[in-house]
Amino acid sequence: MQNYTSVSEFILLGIPNTGGLENLLFILFLMFYLFTLLGNLLIFLTILVSSNLHTPMYFFLGNLSVFDIFFPSVSSPKMMLYLMGQSRTISYQGCASQLFFYHFLGGTECFLYTVMAYDRFVAICHPLRYMVIMNPRVCTTLTVGSWLGGCLHGSILTFLVFKLPYCGPNEVDNFFCDIPVVLRLACADTSLAQMVSFTNVDFVTLTCLILIFTSYGCIVLSIFKIRSSEGRRRAFSTCSAHLISIILFYGPVMLIYLWPDSSRWLDSVIQVLNNIVTPSLNPLIYTLRNKDVKLALRKLALRKALIQGVHTCGV
Repeated sequence: MQNYTSVSEFILLGIPNTGGLENLLFILFLMFYLFTLLGNLLIFLTILVSSNLHTPMYFFLGNLSVFDIFFPSVSSPKMMLYLMGQSRTISYQGCASQLFFYHFLGGTECFLYTVMAYDRFVAICHPLRYMVIMNPRVCTTLTVGSWLGGCLHGSILTFLVFKLPYCGPNEVDNFFCDIPVVLRLACADTSLAQMVSFTNVDFVTLTCLILIFTSYGCIVLSIFKIRSSEGRRRAFSTCSAHLISIILFYGPVMLIYLWPDSSRWLDSVIQVLNNIVTPSLNPLIYTLRNKDVKLALRKLALRKALIQGVHTCGV
């Protein structure tokens, strides 16, 4: 790709209108980032070691936790470095890597949320056949398909953007490299790349949303057929955490890519919410509203306390 460009590095301009707030923002973002890493790692390890959580629903939740660890790691470390006063420059390859992994992981998460909606559809609409339909082979196939689909999605977008020549200027009007801000720097006609890129993103986003809404439409109809109020409450409770996560994830994505002409400040705020804040909320959403996860966490904490007590007595 370097044969097409004379630009060897880009300069990240960062979040606008934050002069003098760098130290405060660094502390705030660092807290969110550490909470995201620790919270999602705790959920993943809890699911991994708790045998009662070895079900399709928690298998997909474990995958979501892994993605929520990697997703903010695409842009957060570099952003916190320049908030500390380090260089704002990023290499050409580093910029391309940011764009690829951002859309690879984002696309994979889109597909994963769709798979999780299908899992809830099968659990509520076909409860007697749930373990037959969502057998380990199907779960693994859906997960691997989500990974591969996200990889293909990210590869197409990265190729479209970085096959264009970049000969200056090289200032990226954001805190990380993404399609809208990088395409503005190209030294060639970007209309085709813009059309294909945004069509690709919109197609993936809208297709996943349609499938999710279809699954939940069937779920709502099935819930209304449940006679007992307790049964309906439990069914709604099972889906509520997933719905909240979907709103938090898809809301910023639709604002960024379905409304690309918004202001620079608004774009940066939305990206911060999408990249840093939302991944940190998923551990709270799934632990506070999920009795099985809370029970597994209590058991792990009790087991750790007992082990420490044994070691203390032994000493």
